[in-house]
Amino acid sequence: MPKFTLEKIVNAKREIVFEILSNYENYQKLLPQHFPSIRVRSVRGNVSVVEEHMNFGGQEFVIMAKHVSEKPLIHEVFVIGGDAKGSYIKQQFLEISKKTKIIVNVDWKLRGKIRVSRIFGKNNFEQYYANILDDFAKISEI
Repeated sequence: MPKFTLEKIVNAKREIVFEILSNYENYQKLLPQHFPSIRVRSVRGNVSVVEEHMNFGGQEFVIMAKHVSEKPLIHEVFVIGGDAKGSYIKQQFLEISKKTKIIVNVDWKLRGKIRVSRIFGKNNFEQYYANILDDFAKISEI
């Protein structure tokens, strides 16, 4: 399944970028085209369990994700249920002067042959994820 790394330089301080990318509660408000529904199920310290509806390339995924944050350095997402169970996303935030370098490692596991063929038949999953990262970067730079 899709496994890749993305890097992006954002013209904003690390704390700001981290806050926007790790604040999953605001995903629906900030990027409804990618996250039409977010529902927080549990929060304990820096660990949260969240039900997420996500759109990638016209395909909707429903997942249950465990978010773990180490402010302002790392935000990890472990998909513990749903259409992408077993997937893992790690976002690292490196301070570079007054900018931030984001390194995202994605190991996305898809369930079902129909979903896989729909996404990979015409489009590139990595590009979809890069587009979402670009949208988050634009919000961070405002």
